[in-house]
Amino acid sequence: MRWYLRLLAILHRELGQFDLWWSRAVVLTYAVLTGLSIVLFARTTEWALSLFFDLQHALWWSPLLWTPLCTAAIVWVTRRWVPGAAGSGIPQVMAALDSRVERAQRGLYVSIKLAVGKYLLASWGLLAGLSLGREGPSVQVGAGIMHNARHWLPQRNLVSEHGLLVAGGAAGIAAAFNTPLGGVMFAIEELSRRPEQRNSGLIIAAIVLAGLMGVSMQGNESYFGIIRVDEFRADLWWPALLLAVTCGLAGGLFSRLMIRSQNGLENDHFSRWRRARPVAFAAGCGLLIALIGVVNQGITFGSGYAHSRAMLNGEGGIPVVYALFMFLSTWLTAWSGVPGGIFAPSLAIGGALGNDIALLTGNPQVPALIALGMTGFLAAATQAPLTAFIIVMEMVNGHAMVLSLMACALVASGVSRILSRPLYGALAEMQLERLPKPAAPEASEVPVEADKKTEPTRGSGT
Repeated sequence: MRWYLRLLAILHRELGQFDLWWSRAVVLTYAVLTGLSIVLFARTTEWALSLFFDLQHALWWSPLLWTPLCTAAIVWVTRRWVPGAAGSGIPQVMAALDSRVERAQRGLYVSIKLAVGKYLLASWGLLAGLSLGREGPSVQVGAGIMHNARHWLPQRNLVSEHGLLVAGGAAGIAAAFNTPLGGVMFAIEELSRRPEQRNSGLIIAAIVLAGLMGVSMQGNESYFGIIRVDEFRADLWWPALLLAVTCGLAGGLFSRLMIRSQNGLENDHFSRWRRARPVAFAAGCGLLIALIGVVNQGITFGSGYAHSRAMLNGEGGIPVVYALFMFLSTWLTAWSGVPGGIFAPSLAIGGALGNDIALLTGNPQVPALIALGMTGFLAAATQAPLTAFIIVMEMVNGHAMVLSLMACALVASGVSRILSRPLYGALAEMQLERLPKPAAPEASEVPVEADKKTEPTRGSGT
């Protein structure tokens, strides 16, 4: 009977901790809500982009008017009502996790209001045909939803706001890409700044659960399908090395341009125009994006997902200059100040570079080089090599390429570091500049009855 009594004691101890179980229930419930929200976000953006292409196919010249007008309107709405929603969303979550940000100030970076704003404005951006991705915004949306769970947690709980933000941001990546492992690695490599050993299991469970919600709603399919890769032969090594270095240089340049163009301290003509007339500047960026898209028959509009999948499936029709023009369109979109991410466009740019290297070298393993290019450019642009190779591995079901994807990510990221600082870290520092400045101490006043023979003190105002 002793084992029976011991079992009852264990069950009583575990089930009797109401606060513990309530905390778990709240976190996992919000994880489900986060996953469902990201799936809805994905479907909304796909619908918005399809509407844009319907308009563009009906009237080829319509983007020349529609895209700049929408870009200007999106920037105006963002600056007027949700300034914290501008840009990718990942730097905002990183800033909210910074120790310099007080609890009351986190609403500048993550909240339900910002999540809704990000959802609507990023979808509007794809309706405008801008070259942006939904994955970065999904991080801010997920973090905003999970952060709201703190209102329902008991006072005595083991889940910190830091843990909720990490879980929500990583869940956004997991659900957006259908890559639960990629979400966990993203949390470790990009978001997590300090260990939380007591509730790390619950946080990882929340990330995986949100990712599984995406799988259950969208089907257990890889983001880009399944690629068939032959054995990694010796003749693939030198094209793969050339591709890794090329992606490192291109990704490093992209990261450097992103940082310099969004730094409010630059004093060139375009930066001054951006500061003085942000809405007009956004319209100018939108017009350039529209011109690039029209000249290239619409291939640079949107996130680039369809073209990446087409390349992996061996479908032709992607010109050699696609990588260059997608690079420019993505950079201009980010520079305009609209809410939107760079993950999906980076995958498209990297995949196009892989396709170009395959054509240049005449190597028959085109899908393998495309997958390596996706990994290399994403790793170089974000300088998060582990996240990049795991995400691409899950998206293409390329488990046979684990070592080659990892090597490409590490080489490309290493080359990128020569050219640029880590992108999201630099953008997060810019976000921290939005914090209210501490009030300057008042100058000491000279007493009215001071001795008239005393020399006036410097800085006293006399």
